[in-house]
Amino acid sequence: MERPGDGSGNEAASGSRSVTWITGAGSGIGRELAIHLANAGARVALSARTIEDLTSAVQIVPERMRMFPLDVTDRGATAATVAAIESRLGPIDRAVLNAGTHSPMSLEDFSADTARRLMEVNYMGVVHGLEALLPRMRARGRGQVAVVASVAGYRGLPTAAAYGPTKAALINLCESLKPDCDRAGIRLQLVCPGFVDTPLTARNRFPMPDLMPVAEAVRELADGLDGERFEITFPRRFTRKLKLARCLPYRLYFPLVRKATGA
Repeated sequence: MERPGDGSGNEAASGSRSVTWITGAGSGIGRELAIHLANAGARVALSARTIEDLTSAVQIVPERMRMFPLDVTDRGATAATVAAIESRLGPIDRAVLNAGTHSPMSLEDFSADTARRLMEVNYMGVVHGLEALLPRMRARGRGQVAVVASVAGYRGLPTAAAYGPTKAALINLCESLKPDCDRAGIRLQLVCPGFVDTPLTARNRFPMPDLMPVAEAVRELADGLDGERFEITFPRRFTRKLKLARCLPYRLYFPLVRKATGA
């Protein structure tokens, strides 16, 4: 495997532009966000498992994008990647912990293996990133971290028995860490997208209301990263409905879900 940042030289002194690290940057929202931020002037470090995906992304804005291949389930490799990025590009000003996967799981195909795999990628992958980033940002007294969860973490949804719990865990994690991060000068944000047209949502077996084009979702996300809100959600109309659904008693919630999804 190619070493992280090979061929980039000593880039920490290449300019004063901010450094952003994005995981899950090989496809979908992560890839498009990396391109968007690089075009806006940021130096962007892209991480994903598949080198071919990273290579094709980096070639779009080669002067401001560098690839750092990574499997986020590997705790040691995550720490080494953060160290490599900061050595080659400079301190990470902003991180978007976006790596994740999705496998529909219902009663018929319930599997502990599926649940464990999604928890390792979606939840522990973020925990590994935070463990590597937060001490460095705390020592500097500044930094920004956005954790990409999902509205699937608000309440249980059909076929999301493996995916939803990982996102619910991320929401709770960010809510728990935010006061400490505020005191340390670290801006922690939670990203809860609805349905965005990506390879992951293509796996869903049900109609997806308010399905959002990825380019539009990235614009919403980028605007949110530049704003002050703790939670960034999109599309707004859909996510507002799900926020209201969080407040419903079960006797109303389950019939509503059955009607909406046909489950």
